[in-house]
Amino acid sequence: MFRFAHTDYLWALLALVPLVFLAIWNVYQRRVKLGELGKPALVNHLLGGFSEKNRNIKSGLLFLSLIFIILAIANPQIGSKYEEVKREGVELMFCLDVSNSMLAEDIQPNRLERSKQAISKLVDELGSDKIGLIVFAGQAYTQLPLTTDYAAAKLFLSSVNTDIVPVQGTAIGAAIDLATNSFGKNESGNRAIVVISDGENHEDDALEQAKIATEKGIKVHTIGMGSPQGAPIPIIEKGKISGYRTDEEGNTVLSKMNETMLAEVASAGSGSYTRATNSDVGLGELLSRISKMEKKEFGKKMFTDFEDRFQYFLAIAVILLLLELFLPEVKWSWWNKFNKSE
Repeated sequence: MFRFAHTDYLWALLALVPLVFLAIWNVYQRRVKLGELGKPALVNHLLGGFSEKNRNIKSGLLFLSLIFIILAIANPQIGSKYEEVKREGVELMFCLDVSNSMLAEDIQPNRLERSKQAISKLVDELGSDKIGLIVFAGQAYTQLPLTTDYAAAKLFLSSVNTDIVPVQGTAIGAAIDLATNSFGKNESGNRAIVVISDGENHEDDALEQAKIATEKGIKVHTIGMGSPQGAPIPIIEKGKISGYRTDEEGNTVLSKMNETMLAEVASAGSGSYTRATNSDVGLGELLSRISKMEKKEFGKKMFTDFEDRFQYFLAIAVILLLLELFLPEVKWSWWNKFNKSE
């Protein structure tokens, strides 16, 4: 496995981009000014053997050496030992509501985006825990099975939107049932389900499914997204709000969070209920409860030892700098014999 120990230093490569354009601009300006002095043959004679080609090669060597110096500072490494590492953690399955009502903006920027931000922030706080993601509206689907790959989790999370589930509704019970069956068997005390929803248009027996999960040793927590006062549901077209949903009489529909139901689901699941606000999504309490859960030992194959390879990149950079140093800006006398036209 190849990696860089200090990936932040790689951003310095972007600083070289304007240097390239600056060098190209200087070459162009130099040619323009030399062209103003007279014919190319006369100008070359007056310059006394100066080689523009050599000067460009020297600039290229200097630029390449800077690239390899930056790569060396980032410290490239190669994995040298692959073994199973024992890690302890809990198993968390997030159930995220993606119904149209989650586009309401009483929680900024909207309920769904705020939910995704909350999950992403919570993932950053986890250590060796396994996480999974289920999306639901009128139906529930597994978006990401349980994994310790947090980078993959964030990637899948970023692609979630209200179009990902074709059937509208809020099937919280189906989501809890799917999450319950996603865990391994014969485990207890180290598994939890986190339902993030506005609870509107609840249409199945979520309380019964939460009780079933509890009987299997699984905690069910809920986070309410939205406000009891409600907010209109935007209609999104081409990434912009084109209007708001209305009922059959043309009145604007207000989506109100069903706080009572979400609290009852958490109670039935022996978990906690938290109402999100613009300033706090309730991650503090949830993380506190997760930290107190029984830990399970996971086995994961991974590289445990890495060998530094920065010295090779540094050596290449030194060689390039030496070439640049000893390459003259004038033409080689022996080369002039074979290249009179330059």
